[in-house]
Amino acid sequence: MASKKSKTQQAKASARRQARKARAAELADQGVTPEEIAQAKEASKPEPKKEKKPKKERFKFLKSVKAEMKRVTWPTRTEVIRWSLVVVAALVFFGVFVAVLDNLIVTPIVYGISSLGA
Repeated sequence: MASKKSKTQQAKASARRQARKARAAELADQGVTPEEIAQAKEASKPEPKKEKKPKKERFKFLKSVKAEMKRVTWPTRTEVIRWSLVVVAALVFFGVFVAVLDNLIVTPIVYGISSLGA
């Protein structure tokens, strides 16, 4: 599905088409053939160049990373230890919770249901 052009884009495209037609009519009046026009277009196209990054931009990313790391608010040693203990305690709590739920509640229910069919 083609995207719809705005009125401004349509007007500019129309003006370019009219200018091309006028130029083609002018060249036809001068006796220039369409083949000569095509050859002139090909000759006027610039050769594609390989873009080389300037030396200043090569390490720009690393410089920006360094600048961003300076802005980071790093936690203190006591904050790291405190929050690590909170995480470990939460893991132990939920591990015990799931083990109790599985062994004391779910497993007997599963055995009860499976013994009904046998």
